Amino acid sequence: MMGPKIVIEPPGPKAKEVLEKNKEYLVTTTQGVPYVVIKRGRGIFVEDVDGNVYIDFASGIGVLNTGHTPEPVINAIKEQIDKFIHFSLTDFYYEIPLKLAEELFRITPGDHKKKVFYGNSGTEANEAALKVAKYYTNRPYIIAFIGAFHGRTMGSLSLTASKPVHKRRFFPMMPGVVHVPYPNPYRPPFGYEGNDLGKAVVDYIRDFVFEKFVPPDEVAAIFVEPIQGEGGYVVPPRDFFPELRKLTNEYGIILVDDEVQMGMGRTGKWWAIENFGIVPDIITSAKALASGMPLGATIIRAEYDFPESGSHATTFGGNPVSCAAAIATIKMIEERNLLENARKQGEYLHKRLRELQEKYEQYIGDVRGIGLAQAIEIVKDSKTKEYYPELRNKIVEEASKLGLILLGCGKSAIRFIPPLIVEKEHIDVAMEILEKAIAKAIEALK
Repeated sequence: MMGPKIVIEPPGPKAKEVLEKNKEYLVTTTQGVPYVVIKRGRGIFVEDVDGNVYIDFASGIGVLNTGHTPEPVINAIKEQIDKFIHFSLTDFYYEIPLKLAEELFRITPGDHKKKVFYGNSGTEANEAALKVAKYYTNRPYIIAFIGAFHGRTMGSLSLTASKPVHKRRFFPMMPGVVHVPYPNPYRPPFGYEGNDLGKAVVDYIRDFVFEKFVPPDEVAAIFVEPIQGEGGYVVPPRDFFPELRKLTNEYGIILVDDEVQMGMGRTGKWWAIENFGIVPDIITSAKALASGMPLGATIIRAEYDFPESGSHATTFGGNPVSCAAAIATIKMIEERNLLENARKQGEYLHKRLRELQEKYEQYIGDVRGIGLAQAIEIVKDSKTKEYYPELRNKIVEEASKLGLILLGCGKSAIRFIPPLIVEKEHIDVAMEILEKAIAKAIEALK
């Protein structure tokens, strides 16, 4: 097995040059995994411009579920490029997005008839879901959750509520969005201590939101992540989604399941919502859908379709090269049994993180996740649960210096989202590095 190899402690001279030019040339968007300036990637490993090799437990923010440069996907891309690159699905016709639609309908839950709208990203997928829901129901209100991340374009940004920086200086948002608490078992809203936290949150919507200030018959949709991503990889209690589905059915509200970060096998099932036993009305997907090619999909009940063409459209959505990559992605996940691998390796990764929690019980307050969507929450003290973002950030920095790429999430958590091709040996190496990084970070902040 190829392992991390640090030739020059990052950032090396070539990396420094790129980092400086990045500040000079590019609009300020980079949130910063320290020092990693990639040159090439293969499988679960990446090499930087100075020759350092890293093990990747970030997957391009959950995009590279099939790993770096997966051969079946690369071959499908090359084959399609030789045919044609673009023809605009808005105004013309071609077969490959139809073939992808058949595959998506096959793997998405529910036996209802479906249609799909293609965009280029997760935020576009959620924008389409917003417009579909409002048009079909002719209702003005949308409910979303505190801690949610649904994108940064102005409609989806109105649904997002994970960090103030996302909205600073962008007011006014789209009106009519109401945010309610997400049932976080580690940090329960209302100080709730019961065993039915999910039901308590749904009761809050029913008894306070609907009874006091939002007529339920004017709510078009509820947008929800099956596991909150940027909000901290928060896994809701099992009672939450069945209760939420009951509520939306009662009032004719569309339930939109945002699978942009958790879909395409990340949790050991095609869609994370399948872990909770309900069928949503709309599924939005992007990120890992096409193994790194830009593609978003909004999969809806067929009856929700716009009655007249032109109500919504896109130039690049349904790009034939991206569609070819997505079809190859689905095929690769199935042929290589990566859903089962995600379940198996996810259980092992969770176990190893629990072992680290026992060793660093003061600082690792929580270990949570399903499949290969795992996280630890870093705190100053496990009893008070006080956030400790300084230590979280230092751990991520030290890990990158030792050859492990990680990403933070939420206010004080670290996510572990390796490609679905990860093996036990990779996890062992990553955990060895992580333990060293934690020790170095704690020492540095004393």
